[in-house]
Amino acid sequence: GELFALLNPINHAGTRAGLHRYKVEPYVTAGDVYNEPQHVGRGGWTWYTGSASWMYRAALESMLGFHLKGETLTIEPCIPRSWRDFEIDYRRGDTLYQIRVENPSGLCRGVAEVRLDGELLPSKEIPVMVDGQTHQVLVVLGEI
Repeated sequence: GELFALLNPINHAGTRAGLHRYKVEPYVTAGDVYNEPQHVGRGGWTWYTGSASWMYRAALESMLGFHLKGETLTIEPCIPRSWRDFEIDYRRGDTLYQIRVENPSGLCRGVAEVRLDGELLPSKEIPVMVDGQTHQVLVVLGEI
């Protein structure tokens, strides 16, 4: 969470002074944040597809733990302890997966249970179907 906050462009422009120092769009991931004495904190290389893709992967895969491999989805978050829950809507074709992750014990990681449409899954793997339905996924963090 701390590393992601350092990368998040909105955090570079949270104050008027920060905005003037950053000098680039606070909603676009910069490829560089300069450290040269005359340009410390200034962003560069905005709208650079490489930095955007790495930010996306850091958020979706590393923090939220969303991993899709073929027809199988796993959710294995690594989040700040203060996050009590989050949601992801994933659509494949005309099928929607509404994923809710709950963190009742304030943990950083560790999946205790995964439910698909109310049914406890024997493994943490969620089968991905294309059936035109809306599926509810519940992931609960806890001691393993």
